[in-house]
Amino acid sequence: MIGGLDKRLNRPEQSFARRKMMGVVALICILGSVIVVTAGLGWLLGGSLVDFAVLAVIASSLTAQKSLEDHVLAVADALDADGLVAGRKAVSMIVGRDPDQLDEPAVCRAAIESLAENFSDGITAPALWLGIGGLAGGAAYKATNTADSMIGHRSERYEAFGWAAARFDDLINLPASRLTALLFVLAAFFVPGASAKDAWKTVWRDAGKHRSPNAGWPEAAMAGALGLALAGPRVYGGTLVPDHFMGAGGRREAMPTDIRKALKLARFADILMIAFFGLLALAGLAISRA
Repeated sequence: MIGGLDKRLNRPEQSFARRKMMGVVALICILGSVIVVTAGLGWLLGGSLVDFAVLAVIASSLTAQKSLEDHVLAVADALDADGLVAGRKAVSMIVGRDPDQLDEPAVCRAAIESLAENFSDGITAPALWLGIGGLAGGAAYKATNTADSMIGHRSERYEAFGWAAARFDDLINLPASRLTALLFVLAAFFVPGASAKDAWKTVWRDAGKHRSPNAGWPEAAMAGALGLALAGPRVYGGTLVPDHFMGAGGRREAMPTDIRKALKLARFADILMIAFFGLLALAGLAISRA
């Protein structure tokens, strides 16, 4: 559907403003279709859909967490077993920057940054919108995320047409990024060597300085919890992209052990999130059946 709308509405001969407006129309069509279909399904299935949504929140979180953990752990394992070249290859599977420019500490930082950001986008956000809006909310989030990945990037073809998808994706990820930061702060209480206090302080001091409106929150919480300096200037496609450090006073010499500690933090955060959404969903279920 997204590809079809792109072909029909995104015409290079049109003005920038016109293509921008067509991008808004495309996003409305995408979300409207998804919401109508899933809401209709909910009406047909009735209360059984609520039961399914409770299970879906838990199942989707566990599945996404396992996949993310496997990819991040592969970086630490590669560095420990086969050295820097293998570590660069493993981290290239989860980050967009040029791995050949990274030394071992930078590879470790990149893996931890990816873990923090993808936990927010790939685990917290889907569960949040599924919990808030049921299957319609979860499907609408997934549709927006897919639209952003297909047409939301900056290029000559999509800078105007993909503007709405990119901005709306930022908007709907905003609550999840803040919630993820809080989950990381709370999870730090359960991880030996992590600091919940420093995680909290780093979030409030540094999160808003990040070039992304959302990525800075989980990255700052992770940086503070582990005592690391994350983010900062990075090279993409041979171009240095400036950015502020999250936890500027922390260590930049990250190690594979830091990756493993970050994974422990993420596991506890996932447990806390499942407990939170599970209780909310069950409370809503009890109220609806009262």
